[in-house]
Order: sequence, then C-alpha cells, then structure tokens
Amino acid sequence: MDTSDALRDFLISRRARLRPGDVGLPDHGVRRVSGLRREEIAALAAVSVEHYIRLERGQASRVSDAVLDAVADALRLSTGERRYLRSLARPAAGADGADRADATGRNGAVSGGRGVRPSVQRVLDSMTDTPAYLVGRGGAVLAWNRPAARVFVDFGRVPVAERTVGRLIFVDPYARWLYVDWEAKAREAVSYLRTETGKRPQDRELAREIGDLAAHSADFRRLWSEQHVLETTHATVVLRCGPPHDRLEFSWEALQMTGDPDEVVLVYTAAPGTPTASALRELCGAHRGGRAPR
Repeated sequence: MDTSDALRDFLISRRARLRPGDVGLPDHGVRRVSGLRREEIAALAAVSVEHYIRLERGQASRVSDAVLDAVADALRLSTGERRYLRSLARPAAGADGADRADATGRNGAVSGGRGVRPSVQRVLDSMTDTPAYLVGRGGAVLAWNRPAARVFVDFGRVPVAERTVGRLIFVDPYARWLYVDWEAKAREAVSYLRTETGKRPQDRELAREIGDLAAHSADFRRLWSEQHVLETTHATVVLRCGPPHDRLEFSWEALQMTGDPDEVVLVYTAAPGTPTASALRELCGAHRGGRAPR
C-alpha cells in the first residue's frame, strides 16, 4: 500500500464528513466541496494552509507530531482514527512484511502447522464451553477450539488459503446466514483490515488479501471506500444457529497475545442463565469427541 495515497484518501474522507456547523463555523449555503475546505481545517488546527496541504499530499515526514495532533483535533478524529493517522504518517521501521512466513506455512495450526505454540492450543482447548479462535496477521485464523468450530464453522475443513476473516465474511455465502447483522460484522472486518494496513503498509501478503477481496466482493469494495478503522476490542454479536436454538447472542473480547503483537484471541461468552448459555452447553456437550459439522 502506498502510504502517501492512503494518508491523502483518509484525510480527504475525514474532512468530507464534517459540516461547518459541526465545528462552529458559519454555513453560507451551497459549497463546491463536500465537507470542509482545506483552509478551514488548517485554521481550526492553527497551522498554515501549506502545512495542511503538505500533509494531505502524503508528505508527512516534513510535518511535526504537534501538527499531526492539531489536525486530528480539527478533524474530530476518534481514538482509533488517531492511531491510524499516526501509523500512516509514521510507519514503523521494518513493517514491510518481507520476513513474514508464507500463509500456507503459518495457518495450519490445529493440524500441526508452524506459528502457534502447543500451549496456546491447550489454552483454547481448555475453554470447553467458550468459543475462541486465534487470529494472526491479515486476519488469518491460526487456531481454534471445538466450541468455535461448532458455533461458527469447522475451520479444519476450510482450505488454508481461504481461512481468513475477510474471506469467511465476504466470499463464503454461509456468513450472510450465520450473522444476523451481517453488514455490521462485515464493516467490523473491513475496519480491522484497514487498521492492519496502517500498521504494515508494505505487507505484500496483506495487500494481496485485500486485492483479492476487492476483486470478489462489491460489498467489500463499498465498505473499504468508507475508510472506517477499528474502534473497539469488544462488542456483541448475534448468530443464527438453527433449530431448536434459533439464535445465539455472545459478547466477544479481543485478547492480545503478549508474545506476538500481531496475534489476538477472540473469545465469545454468553451471560450466565441466558438461553444462549444453555444452548452452548448443549451444543458443545453433545458433540464432544466428534468433528463439528458445518
């Protein structure tokens, strides 16, 4: 990904969503641009127009951290958007993905592939009534437990190249049935991938994943153009389960792996005493020792 282009597109999109009234400026009716003008953002940030134009052209190396913070304030950026802006303006050294292992070598964790410690798999397996799975760079699903295979999909039967968050959401039609609010889940997945590109703008494998998703899904292209970035590490989700349980409602948390900043464990829990908790015990208990069907 070209960080200059990404920075430009992000700033333009954030500027376009603001209206004069949002920032206390007078609105004189018809405007030739969508949202605020460059000059208005520069004035709100108390920086020169030249400074802001330089930043919007992707020339961030010549812009100070103080200017970045002032522009973020002027654009009313959220915490997640501020992190994304900083990651584009100040790419981490070595974040080019050149030393990343090939996906076919990293992702077959449950069947003995590289990249996942056995102790991590044991932690997942110890959660006998709690769906959980490990996600690595680019949304690759690296490991999972039996409840996750029962509730979401039997990951072991998904080809390694297709076992990514993006492909499972946008390419596999099953996801549109599984997620009651598929649009919200899809936006969440796109936000995650955009945030990932900010961390590693030169990651060739990640760029290939995004390109493939764009080629296969008009919905992905639409949501990608909206420039959303990841804002939360916890939320709720409702899944269709089929009779007799109908729907399952979970709260999920993304737990950072301290040994690898690129990996998170997504853990799905049901409130005690709820129909979902009861259904989950039945689903997981009834299928112990067997492969979870799709």
